[in-house]
Amino acid sequence: MGHMLESLLPQVDEFIALRREIHRFPELAFDEHRTSALVADKLQAWGYEVTRGLGGTGVVGTLRRGTSQRRLGLRADMDALPIQETSGRPWASACSGRMHACGHDGHTAMLLAAARTLAEQGRFDGTLHLIFQPAEEGAGGAVRMMADGLFERFPCDAVFAMHNLPGIAQGELWLREGPAMASSDDVTITLHGTGGHGALPHKAADPVVAAASLVMALQTVVSRNVDPQLAAVVTVGAMQAGQANNVIPASARLELSVRALDRGVRALLKDRIHAIAQAQAQTYGVRAEVDWRDGYTVLVNSPAETALAVQVAQDLLGAQRVNGRAPALTASEDFAFMLERVPGAYLFIGNGDGSDGNAASACMVHNPGYDFHDDNIAVGSAYWVALTQRFLAVQGDLA
Repeated sequence: MGHMLESLLPQVDEFIALRREIHRFPELAFDEHRTSALVADKLQAWGYEVTRGLGGTGVVGTLRRGTSQRRLGLRADMDALPIQETSGRPWASACSGRMHACGHDGHTAMLLAAARTLAEQGRFDGTLHLIFQPAEEGAGGAVRMMADGLFERFPCDAVFAMHNLPGIAQGELWLREGPAMASSDDVTITLHGTGGHGALPHKAADPVVAAASLVMALQTVVSRNVDPQLAAVVTVGAMQAGQANNVIPASARLELSVRALDRGVRALLKDRIHAIAQAQAQTYGVRAEVDWRDGYTVLVNSPAETALAVQVAQDLLGAQRVNGRAPALTASEDFAFMLERVPGAYLFIGNGDGSDGNAASACMVHNPGYDFHDDNIAVGSAYWVALTQRFLAVQGDLA
């Protein structure tokens, strides 16, 4: 299928320009009105049946060919982040305090480029649903779309999604079967003590000392409670207490990010963090209040769909540019919720390692200097076309 890349080259400049336009006007979660309208208008012009406003600002484009009952879903995310861009690109964000720091502009452009190719020359038999999702960055847009009837209204036998990955050579495709990205839960632990004068600590119950001890005790969850062969993260990202050096405050607050690549480990982390918080508080004569907020679930790639995705990648790029046993990541992704409902796979496309002099594409996502690598639009869209034509193969074509 190497010819797939060559056939897309004449039109790739159009979609690079489209990607840069989206980049200049980034929109945050559930506010992707401009981007959503652009996507919907393009799909409609190419002959897709378009549904707007699913899950707020989500868009689904449907294209049917032939008589097969097979149904495929491909998903791209559209939202940006509340970050001030410093990339210095000519197409840098025109919106203060907002930027596409995770490459969702590129993901949208890749799927749109594939959409046009499939509409104009795609050979497939079945139903293709292109899912453009809002609010991936922590706001759970996938859940909103599903609550709005995504898979009831647009049933899929499998769903796939792709994300760029800086630090990996541009255009390489990385996949893995099974747990591929971590769950992510947010936790606030508030320690309630008794405030007092810093010179008279015996007349207070100091939540700061308790908080300091608790931060250290929480490090034992991963090192001593989780199986060393399983991954877990307990990060205390914020510790807030007091305002003056001679005043013992009445309370202290810790903010935690908790992640796991196994559902059982996720439950263990919750049990241990609750228990340690209560025990540490009791030791120091204060009271612990734990506010646990369930976030994204573990992302699990199903075996058959992952094997198919790897095969399509190898046929397109050659085995040397595909890693079918990529390491799992402890970052999180709400496509995980879609994969709990429908089998499928989530894959990564290398955004660059800096070897080509493109420092912005090698810069890690969620960084103000980051930019999507435009050469990936040809590779990523060619992959979506190849996967669609393989999954919805016409009788007699390559199975």
